[in-house]
Amino acid sequence: MEQSFNRVKTSMIYLLAADAILIMHVLFVAFVVIGLLLILLGKNRGWFWISNPWFRLGHVAAIGVVTVQSWFGVMCPLTIWEKALRLHAGEAVYTGSFISHLFETILYYRAPMWVFAVCYTLFGAIVVASWIWARPRPFTKTSSDYKP
Repeated sequence: MEQSFNRVKTSMIYLLAADAILIMHVLFVAFVVIGLLLILLGKNRGWFWISNPWFRLGHVAAIGVVTVQSWFGVMCPLTIWEKALRLHAGEAVYTGSFISHLFETILYYRAPMWVFAVCYTLFGAIVVASWIWARPRPFTKTSSDYKP
């Protein structure tokens, strides 16, 4: 009985960890997509914070990593870790808790890998274009020296 309880407890820990990774994955995607929308909107509205060089560098690096992974057919590490945790929990991959089911329908689509590579590349090109159109502040100057 106690061994069965420990197995269930361990399984729950793996499922919670998998759900946490799935939430991080959704937040990463939201950062990339919503970040671009805010940059474009912020340029038109004169929002100063969209030119923060750390925000912009993190943003372009995030889509850059995703794009390069898609070119080489490399699966996202977050997806790999989540699936491994679900398998360790004894769960079929992509079934389970409400959180995982909800976020999976938002995040995962079925299409050939080349479709994702093209989409990520196009999105990455838009991010690079936004870098040129809505220039970030330089890293070396203080914010009071910057004029957009």
